[in-house]
Amino acid sequence: MSMGAEKMYKEIIVNVSRGETRVAVRENQRLVELYIEREHDQKIVGNIYKGRVENILPGMEAAFVDIGLERNAFLYVDDVLVPHNGHSGDRPVQGVHYHSIKEMLREGQEIIVQVTKEAMGNKGARVIGHLSLPGRYLVLMPTVEYIGISRRIEDEGERERLREIARQVKPKNMGVIVRTAAEGRGEEELAKDCQFLLRLWNKLQTKARRYSAPALLYKDYDLIYRVVRDLFTAEADKFIIDSREEYERTLDFLDQVAPSLKEKVVLYTDPLPLFEAVGIEREIEKALQQKVWLDCGGYVVIDQTEALVSIDVNTGKYIGSKNLAHTVLKTNLEAAAEIARQLRLRNIGGIVIIDFIDMDSPEHKEKVLARLEEEVRLDKTKVHILGFTSLGLVELTRKKVKQPLSSQLQRPCPYCRGSGRVLSEETVAHRAERELAMAAREKECEALLVSAHPSVAALLIGANGSNLRRLEEEIGKAIYVKGCEELHTETVEIVIANSKEAVEEAAFPVKEGQILDLEVEEPHATNPRDGIARLEGYVVNVEGAGDRVGDNIKVEITKVYRTYAKGREVAQSLAQEN
Repeated sequence: MSMGAEKMYKEIIVNVSRGETRVAVRENQRLVELYIEREHDQKIVGNIYKGRVENILPGMEAAFVDIGLERNAFLYVDDVLVPHNGHSGDRPVQGVHYHSIKEMLREGQEIIVQVTKEAMGNKGARVIGHLSLPGRYLVLMPTVEYIGISRRIEDEGERERLREIARQVKPKNMGVIVRTAAEGRGEEELAKDCQFLLRLWNKLQTKARRYSAPALLYKDYDLIYRVVRDLFTAEADKFIIDSREEYERTLDFLDQVAPSLKEKVVLYTDPLPLFEAVGIEREIEKALQQKVWLDCGGYVVIDQTEALVSIDVNTGKYIGSKNLAHTVLKTNLEAAAEIARQLRLRNIGGIVIIDFIDMDSPEHKEKVLARLEEEVRLDKTKVHILGFTSLGLVELTRKKVKQPLSSQLQRPCPYCRGSGRVLSEETVAHRAERELAMAAREKECEALLVSAHPSVAALLIGANGSNLRRLEEEIGKAIYVKGCEELHTETVEIVIANSKEAVEEAAFPVKEGQILDLEVEEPHATNPRDGIARLEGYVVNVEGAGDRVGDNIKVEITKVYRTYAKGREVAQSLAQEN
């Protein structure tokens, strides 16, 4: 999506349900950001804690800090708070880099830190000593003396005006960052915001003196409050919410910070769920898929690993209308815009490698890079594009701030363990044969019962029981195979028994005289007059049902064997008896 000269239409859509709040941000009707907050999974980025230094790692120039969570937080040497020297200016005073971590901290020391990155995987949260308290128009930084202006405010005259106001309103020896929402605002509004944040800081300090570590000193507000404070600016065209209670609370908050935006807030009351009505549910489903289709017919494939994210661009169904170079350029340009959107939507962080379709023209490469750079400017999270590598790949980095969307909505597959693949039925069947041979050697027994998914059980039995007979000859034991739909295809269960009679009842899914509703799946391979039905992979040969394929019929079991059973259609059986 190229911004071009047209004004972007931006809307914020809020769905509130029991135990979960979801916020979708759309630009020109396309979902670009999704925020989710659940009662049992509260976010901690922005929270300020009084922590205790648990251990110091001189080799890593870092320390682990107990802040009262399941895992200790990680504090890097450059993020340790060092008292500033009274310097004032437009840049923050950072840690003294020639100090070692052991000179700056000691084990058992109590320090105040703020979370900047959520805990991810086995890693604890990332914390820093330089604190910040966000308001509507300003971010107060009580530990550094600094004035910063949002990079989204581009007009130099406005930037200088806001910088001068910031100098007037900021507390002595503290810093402020002027947020995008401050554009066009006067000194009174910014001063009021700053005073509110200063009161907050004073309360925080009082709590820090009162409580011992680990203790939570400041908790950032809930999702809706943060969205109104941080995202709902004059640039937004509409704010839709489906909860009357939260609608009223939003209006109350806007009364204090931005009354002019109240007219953009809409309460959604239709019976059809909000996200369903505006098509966001489908967009969320797409954001979890590996392949993303482009409007032109091409597509991108996104592979996320722990180390990096690789993105492959393909022409797909797009054949173009001029020549190959034009087709490739158009696909790559559209892909660049879509990739920038997917980075935001999926919360992708770290190293990203993009394999655009090969382009011979340096001019075309520059156009694709320019489009990518233009689109990532919309991203609040810092993105650094390194350009084309010697192998023709584009490398970029995006700051890791929170968990990827896939981690929020999905969990690793308990079967494939994240590989995305499972063992084939043939592989599992061969493995089962080896396990059977091993079990027969290790235990004195007369029979073995094998339970497996029906597709695996069918291979173990083989056509007309041929494979099962071979197995029994090789192993020298009676083997019974039972198909179980509830078993995963990779799971095989083997039970060792001292007698055949002990396993027969458990092995056979049918009994003589039993009447079952079965579907005739196919004619018998060697006797087309009969039909074949299956029950959990177990074959039932239905006499005279070869012409009933696809029908559900009542079948009486007349004879039970280890690998199959015989049966007759009930109506047919009753006619013969009469």
